[in-house]
Amino acid sequence: MKTANLIKLPIEGMTCASCVARVEKALKAVPGVGSAEVNLATETASVALAEGAPPESLVAAVRNAGYEARLAPLPKPAADRSWLPVAISAALTLPLVLPMLGGWSLPGWLQLALATPVQFWLGARFYRAGWKALRARTGNMDLLVALGTSAAYGFSVYMLWRHWEHEPHLYFEAGAAVITLVLLGKWLEGRAKRQTTEAIRALQSLRPETARVLRGGIEIEVPAGNLSMEDILVIRPGERIAADGVVLEGRSHADESMLTGESLPVPKGPGDGVTGGSVNAEGVLKAKVTAVGAQSTLAKIIELVESAQAKKAPIQRLVDRVSAVFVPAVLAIAAATLLGWGLGAGDWEQAILNAVAVLVIACPCALGLATPTAIMAGTGVAAKHGILIKDAEALEAAHAVGAVAFDKTGTLTLGKPTLAAFEPLGLDRDSALAIAAAVQAGSEHPLARAVTAAAVNLDTPRAEGARAVPGRGMEAFVRGTRYAVGSSRWMAELGADTAPLQARGAELESRGMSVSWLADAGGAPAILGLLGFADQVRPEAAAAIAALARRGVRTIMLTGDNRAAAQAVASELRLDDVRAQVLPADKAEAVDALRREHGRVAMVGDGVNDSPALAAADLGIAMGSGTDVAMHAAGVTLMRPDPRLVAAALDIARRTYAKIRQNLFWAFAYNVVGIPLAAAGVLSPVIAGAAMAASSVSVVANTLLLKRWNPED
Repeated sequence: MKTANLIKLPIEGMTCASCVARVEKALKAVPGVGSAEVNLATETASVALAEGAPPESLVAAVRNAGYEARLAPLPKPAADRSWLPVAISAALTLPLVLPMLGGWSLPGWLQLALATPVQFWLGARFYRAGWKALRARTGNMDLLVALGTSAAYGFSVYMLWRHWEHEPHLYFEAGAAVITLVLLGKWLEGRAKRQTTEAIRALQSLRPETARVLRGGIEIEVPAGNLSMEDILVIRPGERIAADGVVLEGRSHADESMLTGESLPVPKGPGDGVTGGSVNAEGVLKAKVTAVGAQSTLAKIIELVESAQAKKAPIQRLVDRVSAVFVPAVLAIAAATLLGWGLGAGDWEQAILNAVAVLVIACPCALGLATPTAIMAGTGVAAKHGILIKDAEALEAAHAVGAVAFDKTGTLTLGKPTLAAFEPLGLDRDSALAIAAAVQAGSEHPLARAVTAAAVNLDTPRAEGARAVPGRGMEAFVRGTRYAVGSSRWMAELGADTAPLQARGAELESRGMSVSWLADAGGAPAILGLLGFADQVRPEAAAAIAALARRGVRTIMLTGDNRAAAQAVASELRLDDVRAQVLPADKAEAVDALRREHGRVAMVGDGVNDSPALAAADLGIAMGSGTDVAMHAAGVTLMRPDPRLVAAALDIARRTYAKIRQNLFWAFAYNVVGIPLAAAGVLSPVIAGAAMAASSVSVVANTLLLKRWNPED
């Protein structure tokens, strides 16, 4: 297939899991569609459509299946008046039900007058949706409700017409009560579903409508959507920052809590980055725009969260299989109930009531909502606290993780090492350090930056032909001589003898420092110096490891550092295991080995060299301070460099997965218990309708308990 475009379609008219299955089947049958996933909770379809295939064909397929779709987003709804049909239906139904509770009933003609508008006006939605389902040769919840209530209404009309002279027992209240209860259930369900999408709406609300920029030396206000990379933002105290940028002038603090979950304001000054959507505190800032539109941090966060909420968890496949046969099975059971009671017991009146109860107690909508609402609530509350879960597969993998492997530099440590010791050999200190800085000048590695920072006041010569040797170090030509700065392993490979400084190197490593060497890598390689780097352990790292230990998760460090330095950090943090001197290319293999030992493994890293391991792990977790490559390879991204969020991510994943299982249990239990009871005549149609409405509401209400989650609990 050609390159696929991801298209999101708003879908109208879906009411249950059967609807989801039918829309998906229709979309997958369209030529050029690679995949299609429909979400009942968000009422959207995500479709991978081959480039060149007409998107209009998707809309046509959905309409042929009996639903409505559009390529443009749905307009913002006006004031919510969805309660009005519920209120009118209740007002008409209560006079039918209340007299029954007192042991008497209204005259038949008055019952007919009250029930008719409920059945055919307020209940028209069920007939329309049910008819569309029949035309598509399938069934849904609306068809079950329409058939059940029509049977109760029709039987009552027949009895009223046949025995009008002596007020027969009628069942208008049953059909009207079922419609009212289902409408009430759908209204409550809709309100609850909107609460599960609060996280997305909150993130979208962070986008300011306008921005103040400097153009031609004059401050002007422009729409935020018209910003360009050349613009200079002027951000006054209390204003929301309109786009990502880097501060040119001014000092202030920024509230980034909605983006990263960090409650404390973050200091900002010249050279610091600011993020669109955060709030400037006390000072005026001028910042150059560095990202706009889809490339901004806020846009990427929203895209990640929306993508995660649109995806199906693997456990949903069970629901899909059940929903494919659910409605036909219920219709068959209702027919068998009707014939069984009618022919077996000779009581056709009771037979009709029991068949109606079977039809209206069936709960395909609860099945359809069980998984997506939990995923939406879980990923939404996680995003609020700075944890971005990429998709439902990552969430499902996270709940069963038995071991977490951490990279060291930038993950468990601050990632800002300093050159704590430098021992030259054969050269004066400044000359040797200047050469090391020249070799490292073109590298972005934290150790390289530490060397260049230490030599900032020296006259550093120009290097040529600089080249990074993965997992080993850097080499370059300085004044015609080839020099290398790198690991002990590389020095051994080059044939440079480290013996003269070996004792000093061992001493530094025993103190937890990382050791590198400066060597003349020409014809006869020779050591010119020893470099010792100290990298402070993150203040939160010990608490993070302890939190994982309390959850029974084993912790391992995977690092390219020497064993002594790695062991010093591992001992301080009380890690369960440490694997040192692991080359980037070997980290993925190391993850596979850990999987054989501990089951599902999560990998936590922040650099390009961690990407293979992040992809190889059952769950990749990227620190938000790391590279885009690492974040792309990971299933979870932590929006602030706090390793405590690793335990929090596993915790919210476990709780979300538990909610999915609870929801599915209750959704299946309602049907497994309720349908046989209805068929046996134990449940009246009114009670069956109440149970059906309660099933969906209880599933979504159970899901909303996730909103109380806090990583600090």
